[in-house]
Amino acid sequence: MNSTSNNETFTLYPGTRPLLVSMPHVGTQIPADLQPLYVPRALQVEDTDWHLEALYDFVRASGASLLVPRMSRYVIDLNRPSENTPMYPGANNTELCPTRFFTGEPLYREGLAPGDAEIARRVARYWTPYHHALEAELTRLRQQHGHALLFDAHSIHSELPWLFAGRLPDLNLGTVNGSSAAPSLRDALAQVLAGQSRYSQVVDGRFKGGHITRHYGRPAQGWHAVQLEMCWSTYMTEQPPYVLDDSRAAQVRPLLQQLLNTLLAWKPEHANP
Repeated sequence: MNSTSNNETFTLYPGTRPLLVSMPHVGTQIPADLQPLYVPRALQVEDTDWHLEALYDFVRASGASLLVPRMSRYVIDLNRPSENTPMYPGANNTELCPTRFFTGEPLYREGLAPGDAEIARRVARYWTPYHHALEAELTRLRQQHGHALLFDAHSIHSELPWLFAGRLPDLNLGTVNGSSAAPSLRDALAQVLAGQSRYSQVVDGRFKGGHITRHYGRPAQGWHAVQLEMCWSTYMTEQPPYVLDDSRAAQVRPLLQQLLNTLLAWKPEHANP
């Protein structure tokens, strides 16, 4: 097994199984030289995918690889394409270098949002190294196991009117309408969600998968990617200071383990991947 990769952009913990878990929005750092550009509220990085490393504390013990960034999504969103095309045309979106909170208010002080040159700098320094590591690890897993699985882990406030109407289902599995993973894998994961009644759930609803799922989900090449967007309310408080709720986390964690175990138990039909 390769040794842990650790730099200013990410930490990669290589595993021994054909699964990589990516957590692109858990980073909380904003470099000191950038902090004066933001409104004070932004330095609290409220739109972080809070506590996912603690919630998924079983990942490394399972033998799966784990990739986590350091920088906040307010610096650059690792789950957006580097050319900054919208994920969900026709709906409110946050950009590659977001300029608004999920509630719609400006992130930056007036006139200080990043221009093209600054966005390109952030892509080179933070976005590209993360994606190089992601692609290299999937390549290694496929070479070693014959296929590679990517589970992109996310979480979000259950109600954000600027982004979506109403309240999200608790668990939102995305496979880009079935194109990012083999149908049998999508079906197996959907059955896990449908087999329980504690949490509301949907497959390929509002959150079908971001750039990572869309770009790296290549079933014909043996790469199968899924995204899970889960509501904060399933495992933490939804108001500052955004504390992990140990009781709620203990209730949902076995279901998350079941999803990852289903991924690890799945075998592709090599004759028709």
